[in-house]
Amino acid sequence: MTSPSLRPFRFPARRSAAPLALLALAAALTAAAPAAAQSGPGKSQRCAPVTQAAVERQFDMFNQAWATKNPDRVTALFAPDAVLLPTVSNQPRTTPAGVRDYFVGFLKASPVGRIDTSTVQLGCNKASRVGTWTVTLTDPQTGAKTDVKARYSFIYKYQGGRWWIDHLHSSKMPEA
Repeated sequence: MTSPSLRPFRFPARRSAAPLALLALAAALTAAAPAAAQSGPGKSQRCAPVTQAAVERQFDMFNQAWATKNPDRVTALFAPDAVLLPTVSNQPRTTPAGVRDYFVGFLKASPVGRIDTSTVQLGCNKASRVGTWTVTLTDPQTGAKTDVKARYSFIYKYQGGRWWIDHLHSSKMPEA
């Protein structure tokens, strides 16, 4: 005979708590969703006000920086960890030095950008502007102008009290 202290322990029979647990989890996630958009690990984040017009002005500042032909002015618009996938280079630029290096050569052609189509999306401290553009380049030796039709994606982020270019991708139109 088995002594009472050596018998295997059996949990009392009960109903499954899984449906109730799933319901509680869903409620908790739903309640936390707005807060998650406002906070990150260990810190609170406020969303900077942004409008479509403000995002469009970012391109105007970019084009004005191009007009200076100063690679430092253009590079200063990019976040320190930005990614540049340029129109006329096969090399991704992922550091400020790489971004600047690209613009040292590119600005010699006196680029002027013109937005042809644009779609703007706004978010919490992020914004994007994507579409098509025409970049007019001038040959420094001959003065001949060439229009490069391309697609673009500008992704902006708000950090440290200002808007930065976080990602810029431009590629020539395939049929051009």
